[in-house]
Amino acid sequence: MNKNIRRTLISLAVAGATLMALPGQAAAAGKITIMVGGITKMVYLPAKLAEQLGYFKEEGLDVELQSQPAGVDAENELLAGAVQAVVGFYDHSIDLQSKGKEISAIVIFGQVPGEVELVSTKAAASIKSMADVKGKTLGVTGLGSSTNFLTQYLASRHGITSNQYSVLPVGADNTFIAAMKQGRIDAGMTTEPTVSQMLKTGEASVLVDMRSVEGTVKALGGLYPASSLYVQRNWLNGHKDDAAKLARAFVKTLKFIKTHSAAEIADKMPKDYYGNNKALYVQALENSLPMYSADGKMPVGGPETVLSVLSGFNPNVKGKHIDLSKTYTNEFVNQVK
Repeated sequence: MNKNIRRTLISLAVAGATLMALPGQAAAAGKITIMVGGITKMVYLPAKLAEQLGYFKEEGLDVELQSQPAGVDAENELLAGAVQAVVGFYDHSIDLQSKGKEISAIVIFGQVPGEVELVSTKAAASIKSMADVKGKTLGVTGLGSSTNFLTQYLASRHGITSNQYSVLPVGADNTFIAAMKQGRIDAGMTTEPTVSQMLKTGEASVLVDMRSVEGTVKALGGLYPASSLYVQRNWLNGHKDDAAKLARAFVKTLKFIKTHSAAEIADKMPKDYYGNNKALYVQALENSLPMYSADGKMPVGGPETVLSVLSGFNPNVKGKHIDLSKTYTNEFVNQVK
């Protein structure tokens, strides 16, 4: 079926279901499709882990996980009505409000970005910090992506303006690795397990580490809630029961992460996630564990930090009034015992 036709049909179906629902109550139970902005990225690991642990089924949910390589693409699927929810960065909720779209994050997976600015070994001698990126080419997942805005913000904190370096969209995983190997980028922002892969081969070193609270506060000046589950407000208003079930499934998943070792978590993941090098995957996961939230709640002060970053470099947000209280809700995670 043509993709555009498929989107239109699903959009009509979703709209119809919402109209049939009483305000604030769930419509008839049906499949919930969640688009993940790169399902193998460790920042989004709770999505697949929840499925593997059977937590969606325990809640009586029929959930299908799909994947797009970039959060911007996942966002577009949500707005088109092709999916009911997205696992992506919280900052999309702020960006979309500036465009008149009402999006709310209902579970926060990552209290920090989990992103790392890597510098290639070839360029390491001339790039010791973000203060040294003048005239350099920096890799981001996509133009207009979270990594793009974070890169600009990190440089600006060292007095470097965005016209003093170049950004190149190189995606993630293998395409990021190839871009650095080929010398197309001098440094770039990516996540685990790509970080551990490149450190192990000696092709890159860490320039800025935002996998922990300490590293993020040092780099950005505060907590930066990132990976999250977000939905359209009109869907939320008609599907509160489904939203509560999703919140319970994901909070249970986050608690599992906090009470199990990296090796135990890896044992629950599909084999194709770690391929022939499970030890490297476990190490990457060990490096990532500090970024996950313990309860799914929005960290105090987090939205303000995100807005500060976007206000400086996202032309959609700059100069706009953003009501942060509408970009997320703790209503459903607060119900989880």
